[in-house]
Order: sequence, then C-alpha cells, then structure tokens
Amino acid sequence: MFRMVKTEIWKLKRYHMIWAGVLLMLLSVLLTMFSTTALDGTVWTFSFFTEQVIKNNVTTIFPMCIALIAGYIITREEKDDTLKSIMTVPVSYRSLLLGKLLVCALLSLFLGLVSAVFTVIANLLMGFPGIFITSVLQTFVQIILNCLFLYIAVMPVIAITARISNGHMIGTIIAFVYGYGGMFAAGNATLANIYPVTASLGLINYRSYDSTVHWNVLICFFSILAAFSISAVFVLTAKKSAPIRTVKRQKKIIARKGW
Repeated sequence: MFRMVKTEIWKLKRYHMIWAGVLLMLLSVLLTMFSTTALDGTVWTFSFFTEQVIKNNVTTIFPMCIALIAGYIITREEKDDTLKSIMTVPVSYRSLLLGKLLVCALLSLFLGLVSAVFTVIANLLMGFPGIFITSVLQTFVQIILNCLFLYIAVMPVIAITARISNGHMIGTIIAFVYGYGGMFAAGNATLANIYPVTASLGLINYRSYDSTVHWNVLICFFSILAAFSISAVFVLTAKKSAPIRTVKRQKKIIARKGW
C-alpha cells in the first residue's frame, strides 16, 4: 500500500487538475475579500476574516473541489485506457481505489495549507487588526483540519460514484449540493452537529467563543465517523475488477457503388 500511495503521489506531478484546486482555494479567499466591501457595519478582524473563509470553504468551494479532483484521479487510468494494463498486476481494484483515496486525503491537507496561506496573505494585504502569532497558528490548524474533515464527509460520495464509469462529474454535482446544504443545516443547532459537512466545523471549534453557537463535539465526531464508515463499506464491497467502460460502436457505413 505504501508503494501504491507513493506511485499515486508521483502521478500528481503531471495532473493539471491540482492547479484547479489551488485556484479554487484562492477563489474562496477572493470571495471573502469581496464581501468585505459591503457597507453593512461589520467590523472585520483577522479572526473574523478567517471564519468567513472557512464558511466559504465548507458551504461553497471545498466539497465540490475535492470531489472533482478525487474523481479525476480515480478515473484517470480509465480515461487514458491504461487501467486494463494495471489490472494485469496482482493488485485488486479495491486496493487501487483505497490507495487513491489515501492520496486524496493527503491532498486535502495540502489544499488546506494553501487556503491558510492565501488567508494570511489576504489579511496582510487588507490590513485587518488582530494578527498575532497565536491567531495565525489557529488559522492554519483550523483550516487544514477542516479540509481534512470535509474530505471525510464527502468521501462517501466519492466512493460510490467511483463504482460508476465516468461518474466523477456526477459526484462533483452531488458534492456541491451536499456542501451547499450545510448552509441550511447551520440554522439548526442539532442538525448542524449531525450533518457531516457542518460537523467538521464543530470538530475545529468554529466560533466556539460565541454564546449562540453550541457544538456537541461527541456528536460531531460520530457524524464524521459515520461518513468514514460508510466510505469504508463502499470501498471494501467494491468489485475486484474495474468498472466496465461502455463504448458505443459506430455503425459501418457501406458506400454504394455506381451513380
């Protein structure tokens, strides 16, 4: 498994889709910077800006981003028609899928790091007060861990659509709706703790200083654990062979002779 993960990491070097993930992380920060121009009386600080970036990551950007990239990585060999050659090696498709999911977990940590760097740079450019070493460290820890927990929350969608040939785009759409649903789940304290996407916020103590925000860390943990368990079931019950890609045969046109 270690060699498989190492090989998948080497493959990431030639995947331009990774840059799309970096740009999406930048987009989340830019959307937050754009919202600072609203004259609604909001007092912007370093911590508040970070919280808004996390909110954009949760409800809009990251679930779609990681589902798109993970689906691309999983189906790449199928697209390049090299999967049948890989299957000649004594390794099951189940193990191959597990290795790719582990790489995507590392990738979610990397994208969280990128998002944190963009967040700190944007804060420095905007000149918001409250930039201290402790607040910067908190920003890095919260954003990176939140991206990892979000990946686990979205992993069932990635695992189930991996069984479908060319299903990564379907998974991306489902993940976007899934993440956007967190915006509505956040309106109810009980649902926010149960819904896996918003449960990731509870595990990082998002706005825990606010008396109106109530997180049950234990429920949030079990919510993420349930998402992980469902993903494990989908991976372990995957067929030993890769999903069959259906190719439509073109009808042979017979040219008529004569005039």
